Amino acid sequence: MAGAGAGPAEGAESRREVSRLPKAHLHLHFTGSMRHGTLLELAERDGIVLPDSLVEDWPPQLSAADEKGWFRFQRLYDVARSVLRTPDDVRRLVLEAAEDDVRDGGRWLEIQVDPSGYAARFGGITEFTDLVLDCVHDASERTGLGMAVVIAANRTRHPLDARTLARLAAQYAGRGVVGFGLSNDERRGSTADFEGAFRIADRAGLLLVPHGGELRGPDHVRQCLDGLGAHRLGHGVRSVEDPALLDRLVESGVALEVCPVSNVSLGVYSDLTSVPLPQLLAAGATVALGADDPLLFGSRLAGQYATMRAAHDLDDATLARLAEMSFTASQAPSDVVAAAQRDIAAWLA
Repeated sequence: MAGAGAGPAEGAESRREVSRLPKAHLHLHFTGSMRHGTLLELAERDGIVLPDSLVEDWPPQLSAADEKGWFRFQRLYDVARSVLRTPDDVRRLVLEAAEDDVRDGGRWLEIQVDPSGYAARFGGITEFTDLVLDCVHDASERTGLGMAVVIAANRTRHPLDARTLARLAAQYAGRGVVGFGLSNDERRGSTADFEGAFRIADRAGLLLVPHGGELRGPDHVRQCLDGLGAHRLGHGVRSVEDPALLDRLVESGVALEVCPVSNVSLGVYSDLTSVPLPQLLAAGATVALGADDPLLFGSRLAGQYATMRAAHDLDDATLARLAEMSFTASQAPSDVVAAAQRDIAAWLA
């Protein structure tokens, strides 16, 4: 494991450009990937009045310390989703998300979407999934970015809805959908109620990637492991609070999708220096940095690497190791992984 601090021998040479470091992006939500300028343009087109926190005061001041804070976050997300009115809007969002990742050094993107949030406007969950997969294929062709989809259920909806989405995901396994997730406020609902949905997805050979260990602590991480059979955890950062649990994650190879800027924006940690990335790395955890919702948090993929480098004085060998782990934790094809590994080594050389 590379060291977490800058070595004296590296000096100024340790400041390689993070946007040139090849990366896989494993935690990016669909509407949350939208460019701020696109949000403003689409809202103006259709006369949608946006709250000030999405206009002049962007990025918004957020907190999820209590239910009211999360409700405000979710309301802003729903407002942003409402500007997507046509298939061309969806196509634009996906293409721009791909372009932004490529600009940040992205080689592979697994974008997460809950089709039920868009079904009413786009003809149903199957029709919307078809549209997204077509847009993903087109964006990948146009940008050269490898792309796949994770279908995620919403834990604030009925568990039977999650089963419906799991069956939908299973139908598209091997055809652009690589995983099944569970998102929204961890403190809502019962994780155990979603076990049936995850069994459906597991039988289809999908990667199981529920959110856990951000707004709730180690006990919820255990629920995701024991009840949902998580292969990878959305966030999972608070597993650091329980050394035995962290050892279990390391031994089982369950990767953590750590999103530092959103952790701070939502009040999970007070500042970037408090995000326990060095502790996770020291324990041997597999960590993939992600941007979560750039539209609401104001920071994209390269920004996660840059902020962690600055907050924890990470040397370039550690940044390269983080990039390598992002591919290890991904569902990227072997040729994409091999090419990225070669270019990560070249970036560091």
